[in-house]
Amino acid sequence: MKEADKFEKSNLFEGIVSIRALLGAYGSVLNNRRIEEILYDRDKISRTPKEYAFLKHRAEELNFQITEVSRSEIESLAIGQSHGGILARCSERTIPMLGDLPIKENGFYVMLEGIEDPYNFGYALRSLYAAGADGVVLSPRNWMSAAGVVCRASAGASEQIPMYLCESSEMAVDTFKALGYRLICADLPNSVPVYETDLSFPIFLVVGGEKRGISRSVLDKASAIVRIEYGRDFPAALSAASAATVLGFEVYRQNKNEEIL
Repeated sequence: MKEADKFEKSNLFEGIVSIRALLGAYGSVLNNRRIEEILYDRDKISRTPKEYAFLKHRAEELNFQITEVSRSEIESLAIGQSHGGILARCSERTIPMLGDLPIKENGFYVMLEGIEDPYNFGYALRSLYAAGADGVVLSPRNWMSAAGVVCRASAGASEQIPMYLCESSEMAVDTFKALGYRLICADLPNSVPVYETDLSFPIFLVVGGEKRGISRSVLDKASAIVRIEYGRDFPAALSAASAATVLGFEVYRQNKNEEIL
């Protein structure tokens, strides 16, 4: 089995943090995912009566069901170990195409290229959401097919942050540049230190995975190529999640007096 196969279409969300994020996204025009059923460890009910009562109330309000099951059944279905005795079966999320909905005039958007696994993708989304990114652009092949894993890794951020699909990376770049955004790419050749680069809004930031990086066709259109300088001589690249964290919060630092949320 390929590494990616075990995550294929994993719309089973695990843990109360993921479920609260799903509930928090109800009513958003950018997220139409719905909970269909929550599986709850029946032995957990007496230990967490307030949590169970909260979910029962939301189930009645939002028209989904709660099914009490054994711990062993939950463990047989879960991918991870941090489910806390709660799983949610959910519908698919319809992600709009870039251009179908308005883009902020003076915002901060990010495209993640070539990330190899859903955990790293989720960790990157967690940081970008915390740093105030207005949205994330995805290629047609992306890790949102493993939405449950991504949600858990991102601490729910994947269900809260706006997402857009693009036909190609080049199309996304051209769309944002036409709106007056500067394209900032994270790479080493022909780069300048990120802390010496103007990252004032509007910014379209592209972060590549450790193995494949950013495509040449995108780099050729960059307003600036930036690098993260290290505190010692170290030849290895940061993970995409780590790089997204550093870059996202530097964008936040430089624009923190602006309205970015």
